[in-house]
Amino acid sequence: MDLPVMPPVKPMLAKSVARIPAGMQYEAKWDGFRAIVHRDGDEIEIGSRTGKSLARYFPELVSALKENLPPRCVVDGEIVIVQGGRLDFDRLTERIHPAESRVTLLADRTPASFIAFDLLALGDESLLAAPLADRRTALTRVMSTARPPVHLAPATTDPALAQEWFERFEGAGLDGVIAKPLDLPYRPDARLMFKIKHERTADVVVAGFRFHKSGPIVGSLLLGLHDEHGTLQHVGVCAAFPMKRRAELVDELAPLRMPDPRGHPWAAWAEESSHEGARLPGAQSRWTGKKDLSWVPLRPERVVEVAYDHMEGDRFRHTAQFRRWRPDRTPESCTYAQLEEVVGFDLAEVLGLTGET
Repeated sequence: MDLPVMPPVKPMLAKSVARIPAGMQYEAKWDGFRAIVHRDGDEIEIGSRTGKSLARYFPELVSALKENLPPRCVVDGEIVIVQGGRLDFDRLTERIHPAESRVTLLADRTPASFIAFDLLALGDESLLAAPLADRRTALTRVMSTARPPVHLAPATTDPALAQEWFERFEGAGLDGVIAKPLDLPYRPDARLMFKIKHERTADVVVAGFRFHKSGPIVGSLLLGLHDEHGTLQHVGVCAAFPMKRRAELVDELAPLRMPDPRGHPWAAWAEESSHEGARLPGAQSRWTGKKDLSWVPLRPERVVEVAYDHMEGDRFRHTAQFRRWRPDRTPESCTYAQLEEVVGFDLAEVLGLTGET
């Protein structure tokens, strides 16, 4: 492979802002695996955000990218899986599997798509120094004949339309909106774009915590909601605290600590067989490897209000943000019923938008 921009390349990143800024290019924020594709003739490399290769996990995309991308190019985009008209991140994570036979099976059963949204090189020319507006023009041109499962990400310079996308596209599993300055060159690993994500709140039960990797202070709170049967299900974690606050939480939660986990709703996590199909903390996976996932059980008596962006199935997709303790709420009142249901929106309509809008 001999391209003007060679792998690995770290993608340009975005920082969170509260509102959609004016005077920029706007795109949907895709919830998948960020990927930078290098193509030089028959050679295809798909680099992850960390620089590791994803090509072996998505063989169906390797052939599709050869059919739909220019012979020599570097394209920034997102790998997604669409199920039932919306993005399915759980199915996407299943694709990262060490067994080749499993990879082949899932490539046929849950094929992936690639959403292209930036062009870093074309032919013998690097476009890293070119402004976004020029890169988008070139990307639109070279992607004009692309066919599924390779797509050109819809984009607009109309902030009113971007706001409409922000409100409507969530039902298709999208994360929010990305805003990109039109004169912005491509700066790998720099947070120069802007992301506007959905945020809503929920009252959840604190049922345990993990120690921080630096020592005997709280690393994350383990959160739960009661399902329709009254069972407390593990739905995610809350982890962003200043170091001083982490130390304070150890003392604050000390009266709730259980020396013996028997009787705790999640006591079964220690039994390896219980992890099949269960939403319990503490299970090892190919994502966590040998990472220490041990946790301290707490009597599930305290309620906290957290902010979250959206649900992935029946749990928080990302780490929730602490807002305040809720001494006025009982743990039994913290159920899934309080969560806002997002109106469905077929992802095919999003991908059906072509060209500039």
